Amino acid sequence: MALRQVVKLGDEVLRQRSKEVTVFDDRLKILIDDMFETMEHENGVGLAAPQVGLLKRVIVVCVDGKNKYGIVNPVITKTSGSQVGIEGCLSVPGQSGYVERPKKLTIEGVDANGKPIKIKADGFLAVAFCHETDHLDGVLYIDKLVEEPAGRK
Repeated sequence: MALRQVVKLGDEVLRQRSKEVTVFDDRLKILIDDMFETMEHENGVGLAAPQVGLLKRVIVVCVDGKNKYGIVNPVITKTSGSQVGIEGCLSVPGQSGYVERPKKLTIEGVDANGKPIKIKADGFLAVAFCHETDHLDGVLYIDKLVEEPAGRK
């Protein structure tokens, strides 16, 4: 495993749509391992391949320090409810803002071996999956900022 450089706001790769992964080999497994290591080193809870300069539809998420999700070609297939919370991003250091996301969701994709994955998530895990999946379409949380909710001042 190796640390990868996190791409920062202003790099054009963050604004491009990533390509579907069609080759499931050792290089993909190494990428996912490296992304987890980089995410943890940077004290993040998620990372998308474009954030390490690769236009591949790959995300990693771990919001609790235990349950690690590496998803290839992820698609959010169902959402419900709404929540507003503060988000930040390893690619947009030193900033944060309020974003509205689904309260619950189902995300589907495959693992590094091409085996199907289906995860139901709610709360902060749902936020992390939305945030990382947005990266695959060139969307950053700063594109979705909303007003601070009443009563939070």
